[in-house]
Parts: sequence; structure tokens; C-alpha cells
Amino acid sequence: MPDLKWQVLSSEYIHKGPWATLRTDKCQMPDGRIVPSYYVLEYPDWANAVAVTDDNKIILVRQYRHAAGVVSLEIPGGVIETGEAPVDGMKRELLEETGYEFNDLELLCKLHANPSTANNITHCYLARGGKKTQGQHLDELEQIIVEEYTIDEVKQLLSENKITQALHCSTLFYALMKLGAL
Repeated sequence: MPDLKWQVLSSEYIHKGPWATLRTDKCQMPDGRIVPSYYVLEYPDWANAVAVTDDNKIILVRQYRHAAGVVSLEIPGGVIETGEAPVDGMKRELLEETGYEFNDLELLCKLHANPSTANNITHCYLARGGKKTQGQHLDELEQIIVEEYTIDEVKQLLSENKITQALHCSTLFYALMKLGAL
């Protein structure tokens, strides 16, 4: 099988920010051609989870997403902090966003949001047996409504295109397969 990987000859940062960094790479393709400017978005890794409560309800969160200008129905998730294990970041995000504590987390898959332009990974979990232990502890710019749905209701939401965040739809697919609901 031929080697398809490009060699990075140089990198230059155009913008460094807390949530996204943009760099341009000069690369050489295996056949010797030079790519003078390939733009790469650097994001921190993310985690998300299909969170199933101890009474078998799936927790979804509703929040405004400014880049798309939509109020989005999603599964809980967020940024993994520097030095944090993905599973610990997911437990933290679940507690902060929903007030539910989960100790049973199973890694379902790792996904690339868009490997042609972004370098990060999303760690996708199935969290089971969640119990409400506290109120939400949201970041300064977060406004999140927590909602609970049955598995059948979530499947209906998906069939009606009411959950549109691609990484969350993918995680729901893996979780529903694992739960024997597909």
C-alpha cells in the first residue's frame, strides 16, 4: 500500500485563541509536489456522552449555538482540559452541565469532526446510572436547559432531524446500537 502521508516542511501560526488556533503548514506530498499553504484549525479535544439516568432516561441539553445561529438539542459534552483524562473531563462536563453524576462510563468511539481542516478528536461515551446530585455549574457564557427523553423519543427526534449536531448524532448511533435499541 502506498504511503499517502504528507511531510510538514514548516508551520506558521496565524491566530492563537483559547478555543481555536489557526496555522498554515507548508507540506510535501509523497510524489514530491509542494503544498505551499494548507490551513489547519487546532482545537482542544472534546468529549460527549449519551447519558442514561438510573430510571433509563437519556439526558439531552438545549442551548444556543451562535456560529450556526440555532438553539440546538444535543447530548452533554465539552472541552477536555489540558492534562485531564478524557473520561474525567466527561464526568466533569456531565456534572457541570446537568447536575447528574455518572460513575459508569464506557468509551464508544473516537471521532474526528473534520479531519481535512481540524486536528482534534472527540471521545464519545455511554454513561449509565446517572443520579442527580447537584445543580448546574455552568461556564460564564453557557445557558443550558436539561431535558430527559425515553430511548424511543430520542429515536423519534433523530428521525425528524431534531438533533443536528453531527458528532452527537454519531455518538447516539453508537450508543443506541450498544443498548440494543437499533
